[in-house]
Amino acid sequence: MSELHRFGTADELADAAARALVARIVELQAGGRVGQLCLTGGRIANRVYARLGRLVEGSPLDPGRLELWWGDERFVPTDDPERNAGQTLALLAGQFPLDPARTHPMPSADGVADNAASAATYAKELGDTRFDVCLLGLGEDGHVASIFPDHPSFEPSTHTVIGVNDAPKLPGTRISVTMETIRNSSEVWFLVSGPEKAAALAGAMAGDPTLPAGVARGRDKTVWFADVAAASRLDIYDCAF
Repeated sequence: MSELHRFGTADELADAAARALVARIVELQAGGRVGQLCLTGGRIANRVYARLGRLVEGSPLDPGRLELWWGDERFVPTDDPERNAGQTLALLAGQFPLDPARTHPMPSADGVADNAASAATYAKELGDTRFDVCLLGLGEDGHVASIFPDHPSFEPSTHTVIGVNDAPKLPGTRISVTMETIRNSSEVWFLVSGPEKAAALAGAMAGDPTLPAGVARGRDKTVWFADVAAASRLDIYDCAF
């Protein structure tokens, strides 16, 4: 099943997505689960994380039973401000306590031979984990995580995590979960904002098989959070379909 939720502004989108995420994690934890959450990078995602941090205090969500993973990462040094994990942790760690044993940033380029070795290390850490919710942004070209159209990263893989080289978006050297890992997630939630994403969003929701976003789906549910600018080429309104 897929759901589309459309909002007037990016701020409204971020607030609604954060509230929905808290509610979903609380629901998982109420069932005795440790929530397995895969994070994405990007401006709209960071807005969601800023709101999420403020919502956790006073909610039934137990940060100690929340496991955090990342869908992709730029293969740069730990202190590089472009790292997705650094930006996310700066937003979350100051708002509520994170369990270091359940917080899994992808390896950085510090002292590591290459991104393929780092990807193998992260795959071992991930093991057979299935994400309860996998958050994804959407590139203007239809890419998700660091899986790009017309690129080896989009080819079928037997791996859960891969090193990505010569990516069409800088930096060219990255680490990413594979499409197979994304599609093994119970739920995939897209966060899409801005008019420059409108064409990609329309193609993705139509299931364009040439776009990574066109085939990235959850096993049980796929949820699209979009502002009106990003959704301007869609013919459908908020609905389940």
